[in-house]
Amino acid sequence: MKTKTLKKNKVNMITLGCSKNIFDSEVTMTQLKANGFEVEHEAKQDDSEIVIINTCGFIDNAKQESIDTILRYAEAKKEGLVDKVYVTGCLSERYKDDLVKEIPNVDEYFGTKDLPRLLKTLKADYKHELVGERIITTPNHYAYLKISEGCDRPCSFCAIPLMRGKHVSTPIEELVLQAKNLAKQGVKELILIAQELTFYGLDIYKERKLATLLNELSKVDGIEWIRLHYAYPTGFPMEVIEEMKNNPKVCNYLDIPLQHASNNMLKAMRRGTTREKTTQLVNDIRSIIPNIAIRTTFIVGYPGETEEDIDEMKDWVKEMKFDRLGVFTYSHEENTHAYNFEDDVTEEDKERRAAEVMEVQQNISLALNESKIGKTFKVLFDRVEGDYFVGRTEFDSPEVDNEVLVEKASNFVRIGDFAEVKITGADDYDLYGEVCPS
Repeated sequence: MKTKTLKKNKVNMITLGCSKNIFDSEVTMTQLKANGFEVEHEAKQDDSEIVIINTCGFIDNAKQESIDTILRYAEAKKEGLVDKVYVTGCLSERYKDDLVKEIPNVDEYFGTKDLPRLLKTLKADYKHELVGERIITTPNHYAYLKISEGCDRPCSFCAIPLMRGKHVSTPIEELVLQAKNLAKQGVKELILIAQELTFYGLDIYKERKLATLLNELSKVDGIEWIRLHYAYPTGFPMEVIEEMKNNPKVCNYLDIPLQHASNNMLKAMRRGTTREKTTQLVNDIRSIIPNIAIRTTFIVGYPGETEEDIDEMKDWVKEMKFDRLGVFTYSHEENTHAYNFEDDVTEEDKERRAAEVMEVQQNISLALNESKIGKTFKVLFDRVEGDYFVGRTEFDSPEVDNEVLVEKASNFVRIGDFAEVKITGADDYDLYGEVCPS
């Protein structure tokens, strides 16, 4: 029995997982709004008739969060707090049959490419004229721009190709149109995302076109920063670094997941490279742009990984001094190549190894941050938090990297604006500063 009045045709969109899912949710919301639905993203009030959950199926923790969220809203439907619950995204692409069996109270499950079918179920039309338009759920001054879908890489641990399919690039002219529409909404920073940025263009132009895309996007009035996420190291197109060096709108920032430092593990992971080749790549990039910020991620606890492999990783992290670094513990994923092997590293050892690597990085991060004291940086301000305005330099991506904190009491900036900030203090992962007089 219903316990409250629900707003008819109101949709609450819940997004779990990565920035690619945020992009997909924004596209879905745009289509629904054009069809007359009232749409909110992760609404604070539970008064929506319809809930759509965009799930993540990447690793165990993300899958569990998605399942818990589905269960919460399936129970809410049972109690009459919502009328309809729909599930989309990676988890339901990969595990639809299991989910239907285990959580039957969901009205329907959809995969990652099922937006037209989801809209049809809601008696809405897919409006092709909306291509390039998006309701953004991030702060108005930055937005994610997905330049391709899927991945052709053979990494042994990764289930993304199972959920997202083969690599498919979006044409340059369509991405430029999207960028223009975002700029009209006040977006100043584009964060380019994909499962694999460096493959961009190979399928439709028969050559890598990421550098060309960067050049075209930089011509869009209003866009001041363009940032690169998720570039694969093997076969890396160095013309991208040249474009970054010569184009003031392209941030001196590169997210390039390297996954391991041990050649034994890199081979087992089917990464197609070696530590020596990767070292050369990083050194070559830094020789062109000495002040580039390189963000990377590692996986610990892969089947067969030894303490010697972890020692190699820690030694390499000390040697390379990456600006930003994150560590994932290995997740044993069905239907991946690595699933054929025994998941023989205990969860306790995985967590310990991750902590050891991050302890090494913590010292590096502190030293790099302290070296910035006394220097001035252009900062884009994202939000107010407590006693501080909080922003980022071009070397930092939102949510995952360092931030710059400026005291509200003695400084004034507007959220979404740039300001020159002199760094006055530093800790492991944050900088403190003062706004320079204009």
